[in-house]
Amino acid sequence: MSDLIALLGSLLDHTGKILVPGATDDVAPLTEDERKLYDNISFDLEEMKSVAGIKHFLQDTKEEVLMARWRNPSLSIHGIQGAFSEPGTKTVIPKQVTGKFSIRQVPNVDPPDVERKVKEHLQQVFSTLKSPNRLRVTATVGAKPWVANLKDPQYVAGQRAVREVFGVEPELIREGSTIPIAQNFQEVTGKSVMMLPIGGHDDGEHSQSEKISRYNYIEGTKLFATYMYELSLVK
Repeated sequence: MSDLIALLGSLLDHTGKILVPGATDDVAPLTEDERKLYDNISFDLEEMKSVAGIKHFLQDTKEEVLMARWRNPSLSIHGIQGAFSEPGTKTVIPKQVTGKFSIRQVPNVDPPDVERKVKEHLQQVFSTLKSPNRLRVTATVGAKPWVANLKDPQYVAGQRAVREVFGVEPELIREGSTIPIAQNFQEVTGKSVMMLPIGGHDDGEHSQSEKISRYNYIEGTKLFATYMYELSLVK
C-alpha cells in the first residue's frame, strides 16, 4: 500500500500540475483568439466556491480556472482497489492493491506517447523504492482528443438558435467531457460533430446531485428545433 501511495503521489503536485516528464510537452499553445473566448464567459468564482464547498481554487483567476477545467491536461486519481476500507478497528494488510487514475487528453497530444511516458515514469519511481513487490502498469482506454471548429456551419447555426430562443450570446466553451465517440464519429463519417449542451455550470453532471432546470429543459426543446431550422439556412 505504501508503494502504491508513493507512486500515485508522484504523478502530480499540490497545484494539480502533472509531474510525469514530457507528458504535457505537446499541448497546443494558447492563441490570442482562443484567449479572448474566456473574457466574456459568465463564471463567478465566489459562487462556484460556494457550490463546490471550497475556500479557494488551485488557480487565481477566472481565466486560469476555466483553462484548467477545459483546455489543459489534467490528472485525476480515482481510487484504490483491494484495500480494506470498512469502518471499525479491524486492520487488514492487502495482498494486492490496484490504483486507478486517468489523464484527460487535449489537442496535439498523442495518447500512446503519453501512456509510454507514464509507464516509464512509474517504473523509474518504483525502482527507487527498493521494494520487494512487483509493479504492473496497464492502460484500458486511450482515446484521441477532439476539439471543434467554431466556424463550422453547425456552430454558426447553433449560435443563431441560442440568440433566437434564449435572447443571449452563446458561450463557446471547451467542455466536451469524456465523450471519445465524438472523434470516432468525425473520423468514420467524414462529417463535423457539434456539442450543443443545455444546462448550467452547477448542474453537477454524473454526480449524486445531478440536475437540469425545468426552464432549460423546456427552452432546450425549442432550441433544438430552431437549430435544425437555422442549419438549413447556413451556406
